[in-house]
Amino acid sequence: MSLTDPTASPPTVSDPLEDVRDRVSRDGVRYLFAQFVDLHSKPNAKLVPATHLDDMLTEGAGFAGFAAGEVGQRPHDPDLIAVPDARSYTPLPWRPEVARLACDLQVEGRAWPYCPRTILRRQLDRAAALGFEFRLGAELEYFLVRRRDDGSIEVADGQDTLSQPCYDMRALTRGLDFVTTVADHLSSLGWDNYATDHEDANGQFEQNFAFADGLTTCDRAVFFRYMVESLAQERGMIATFMPKPFSHLTGNGCHFHVSLWHDGVNLFEADPEEDPRGLGLSPLAYHFVAGLKAHAKASIALTAPTVTSYKRLVIGARSGSAWAPVHVSYGYNNRTQMLRIPAPGRIEDRSVDGSCNPYLAATAVLAAGLDGIERELDPGDPTTELNLHDLDEASLQQLGIERLPGNLLDATRELARDEVLRAALGDCGSEDYVDYYVGVKQREWQEAQEQVTPWELERYLQLY
Repeated sequence: MSLTDPTASPPTVSDPLEDVRDRVSRDGVRYLFAQFVDLHSKPNAKLVPATHLDDMLTEGAGFAGFAAGEVGQRPHDPDLIAVPDARSYTPLPWRPEVARLACDLQVEGRAWPYCPRTILRRQLDRAAALGFEFRLGAELEYFLVRRRDDGSIEVADGQDTLSQPCYDMRALTRGLDFVTTVADHLSSLGWDNYATDHEDANGQFEQNFAFADGLTTCDRAVFFRYMVESLAQERGMIATFMPKPFSHLTGNGCHFHVSLWHDGVNLFEADPEEDPRGLGLSPLAYHFVAGLKAHAKASIALTAPTVTSYKRLVIGARSGSAWAPVHVSYGYNNRTQMLRIPAPGRIEDRSVDGSCNPYLAATAVLAAGLDGIERELDPGDPTTELNLHDLDEASLQQLGIERLPGNLLDATRELARDEVLRAALGDCGSEDYVDYYVGVKQREWQEAQEQVTPWELERYLQLY
């Protein structure tokens, strides 16, 4: 029967609210977290009994926003209302009587412009108006550590001491109880866990799940960090996604793999033999790459958002390499590039680290790429064959390769000047979100500069 046949029965449309009600009943859920994140991606929540599910779904959950962190509120502002997205329903596999609903923030019935999830939704809507669905995969790395009596940290596995521990089967085996628990939970959630590995540093792991639409992946990234941290705490450990918890070890990335789709077709994919550059990317994808390059110095303030982020973004030998980008560049399957093309049809942005707010980082990546498409920017030739970590400054200048900002202050200054990202992050009424974000991060930078570190004492205490 034709889809346009006027006698045909209308298709059945699933009601997300009714689906949640059914799942709560079927899963035996007794409590639900109404959860949102602040600028720093700290998860905030209220625990609502399932007997008040309908109230939560229709009216949301109220919060004193100023107490919740950096969400653009002052003490005299009206309450934040966290409005659940029924499609984000996620049971806690290790506490099956509890589930999570990711929320968008409102104030007095209107979308709250400081809400990171709302900011991303706006950019996804912009992409959709252009005919694109943004799909995203996130590779979150973490360390398992313990606190010493003096407050310092050490790798939780005392036997994980190899100088080149990446993919070490023995260390992975010692961690099997933990990592298989996480993997099982990912599978039970239907996220398609497809790999777990011991990463490049002692005590470091990565557990991968399948890509999805941009909002879903960001919701999952927030939940994944929360889940891994919770499971570690139950075992007397700390799971940290901090980009550089140890000065002598490789840091934690959260590489984004991105692509644009339409009606189930990957618009970034091309036959490598038909791609003049041989990377298996379409002209549209190359414009997207060019946009990422054009805005890299500014977007990194969102993809690498902490003082410590820039201690990861360095050149230096660890287990063979620091494995982090330092330059604005792209190339095929080359891990010294900021933008790696690991396979036809997708772009890996390696600037993103484990401390990012995934909603804000994804907004920056998507906005930058869309600008490249709209202006039909040319990314130039890839630098696939080069080990960028070996090139001196003169060689880089000759090739026209620029360096990324070396610290959070410089990155925020670049962000403040970037009109494309300013527009993407939005107008909050009394200020642009960019100005709010830059203010928060520059205060963070200043606070860090006022600290006297053990390194400084060791270096300067008796120098003069």
